[in-house]
Amino acid sequence: MDSSLPIAYNGHTSEDAMKRRAVLASALTPFVFLLVASVAYPLGLGSDHPKAKIIATIFPLKEFAAAVAGEKGQVEQLIPPGAGVHTWQPRPSDLVKIVSSDLFIYIGANLEPWIKDILKEAAGKKTRIIEVAGLMDFKEFEGEREERDRHGHGLLDPHVWLDFEAAQKICDILADSFSSIDPAGEPYFRANAASYKARLQKLDSDYKAAFQRCAGKTFVLAGHAAFGYLAKRYGLEQVSLYGLSPDAQPSPKRLIEVTELARRLDIKVVFFESSASPDLARTLAHELGARTLVLYPGHNLTRREILEGTTFIDIMKENLRSLKDGLGCR
Repeated sequence: MDSSLPIAYNGHTSEDAMKRRAVLASALTPFVFLLVASVAYPLGLGSDHPKAKIIATIFPLKEFAAAVAGEKGQVEQLIPPGAGVHTWQPRPSDLVKIVSSDLFIYIGANLEPWIKDILKEAAGKKTRIIEVAGLMDFKEFEGEREERDRHGHGLLDPHVWLDFEAAQKICDILADSFSSIDPAGEPYFRANAASYKARLQKLDSDYKAAFQRCAGKTFVLAGHAAFGYLAKRYGLEQVSLYGLSPDAQPSPKRLIEVTELARRLDIKVVFFESSASPDLARTLAHELGARTLVLYPGHNLTRREILEGTTFIDIMKENLRSLKDGLGCR
């Protein structure tokens, strides 16, 4: 046998086999590098790392987190478009999504009643958990501090993002949290937070200026008491048909009380929440000879609003226009 001839294996010569191995090794090199890199450089907020995966329960938290994290984070909202934050229930795939993330951000303070199961699943995992309400001192704010449900439920109002000073505090909390993970990125997070806070400060100033000269300061809401923070911060009074629980129903006694009060105050507009049926508002407005207008609690958007690029600032400006209209402000 001529030793100069290449040996054949499975119909291929050893020379062919060596060439194929060389091509295969070349093709696998990027994948091997990525595998090693993923071990050597775990997910984080650092500029040399892949973007951190951040999950936020509701729309305001998603927008605030995206603004503060900037290019260092990939932020996703847990609750799907159009879903109610109080009644939505997580699926197994949602739990998997959360425990595979780097940060999970939620409000707490009675907003997400389903959160206990998620926290149980996330215990001991790599995911860092941020409970925003647990990091806030509600006594700091001009708005509703520990506003309790007037109708006996004793709940802390969780709609803290509707006080725009409190919303700025949330941005600071997020900047603190991101900086604790990536200390080198702290100046970047602080600058991003300051930029978004400036927009919230402008919104706050617009609201304060808008309600200086109005025919009235009381607005009637045919829904649950979601706007207490907003009302107290800007010198308004919210009169709702029921308390903080969105699952409640107004009693006949409460309907009579609100109707009589609205007549005394000559209320011209009855508000309803964007995420609720307008039927109750229309019934009350018909009784009063009034109109109906919508207010956005802001916890979620519809799929169409998301596709249109609607922002938190946008819906808060829409609320301002509706309140000025309803209160007869000049």
